[in-house]
Amino acid sequence: MLRNVDMNEISDGRRYKAGDMVRIGCDGCKGGADCCHNMVNTIRLDPYDIYCLCNGLGMTFEELMVDTIELQVIDGLIEPVMKMAGEKNACPFLNEEGRCNIHAFRPGFCRMFPLGRIYEDGDFSYYMQTKECPYPNRSKIKIGKWLGIPNLPEYEAYIRSWHANVVACREKLQADAGQSELARELNMARLKKFYVKPYDAERSFYEQIAKRLQEETLA
Repeated sequence: MLRNVDMNEISDGRRYKAGDMVRIGCDGCKGGADCCHNMVNTIRLDPYDIYCLCNGLGMTFEELMVDTIELQVIDGLIEPVMKMAGEKNACPFLNEEGRCNIHAFRPGFCRMFPLGRIYEDGDFSYYMQTKECPYPNRSKIKIGKWLGIPNLPEYEAYIRSWHANVVACREKLQADAGQSELARELNMARLKKFYVKPYDAERSFYEQIAKRLQEETLA
């Protein structure tokens, strides 16, 4: 999501890499589940998130769409986001004890929190959001450990490629401004190629997404 903010107002002013130590440890999320409520349009789901959710829950993208995710237009692109539910406007995977039922395969946004990403010159860094997590006296922990993602370098390479695709698609939409039918066609094609079309759980996700991104570039 494009954000026009002063980084010094929302962060500690530093930028980090996966090997850096940052004061984000919250003792197993004992600070509560505030970050799992009222996150409308915020928990955006990229293809890897959908791949993990489908495999972890044994569901298809269409089945996830029934009551756990929804589509929203974000900066001109139609993207899946986690659907907040109930009177408390909470993540649908939050249980009655305020714990995450999908913690082992939770989305990348949730893994990062309270970190964010900032993209520059084809790469990205992490930054710490200083006004998001209410847990006091957080401990230092290495970002790579905090994320808990297998094959982190491969994952981060995928994130760079996916972000480049998102930027290219936004630029195309801006170039075709006013042509709503073309915008709809582009969005529907992206949804089908990167989200709806199943990924083979027995094969590397990264090989599969790289092929789809290459096809998109050559199209």
